[in-house]
Amino acid sequence: MDIPPEFLIFVLIGFGAQMVDGALGMAYGTLSTAILLATGLPPATVSASVHAAQSVTSAMSAASHITLKNVRWSIFLPLALFGTAGGILGALFLSHADMGFISPLITGYLLILGVLILIKVFRPEVRLGAYPSRLFKSILGFCAGILDAMGSGWGPITTTTLMAKGVEPRYVIGSVNTAEFVVKTSITITFMTTIGITFGPVVLGLLFGGVLAAPLAALTVKYINTRVLMALVGLLIIGISVFRFLSL
Repeated sequence: MDIPPEFLIFVLIGFGAQMVDGALGMAYGTLSTAILLATGLPPATVSASVHAAQSVTSAMSAASHITLKNVRWSIFLPLALFGTAGGILGALFLSHADMGFISPLITGYLLILGVLILIKVFRPEVRLGAYPSRLFKSILGFCAGILDAMGSGWGPITTTTLMAKGVEPRYVIGSVNTAEFVVKTSITITFMTTIGITFGPVVLGLLFGGVLAAPLAALTVKYINTRVLMALVGLLIIGISVFRFLSL
């Protein structure tokens, strides 16, 4: 059976996006959505396809992080539980409200957090090991779930906030990626029952590429230097924020 050329392109997009997301805890949706839109696909198709693919690739990523002991269950549980509640709520009300005003606010918030993370990296000592309260993590998960369903991104909100609070990057990324599986699956199911999702070449290509990349990304997190990891996260979130501001 001949493989259409565009399928290989979707595989490469899925691989690259999952490598970044699995290693840095964010940007799968941002990268894959931006590239897919550039190929001329309709926005609705892109949004549904990315969420459907991510619900599966995040499962592989979660399994990899759990195996490599990158997960702190005290972080995972409140993020997953309240993130699911927020994700379902956001998906249900997505088509009934104008949420355009939220994007600039979230972008500004993320830009500030990115700068704070870089400042923390270049201090003489990086103080890590903080564990925010369960209430804080629950509220963070709920808000991030709502915003993710509306297109603002699960990883950037949760990963940058927890790192800025002083939680060790390895456990932030592992826990956030594992919770993401639960949240993305709930959002995808909600979308399937409302707008519907077609599992065509786009979704299958993203899935295949993401599954290949997930174990490699999780392995990267386990061994990369903490300061380097924080610096990469800070630079990435600043870059994404600047790009979003220019796109408004």
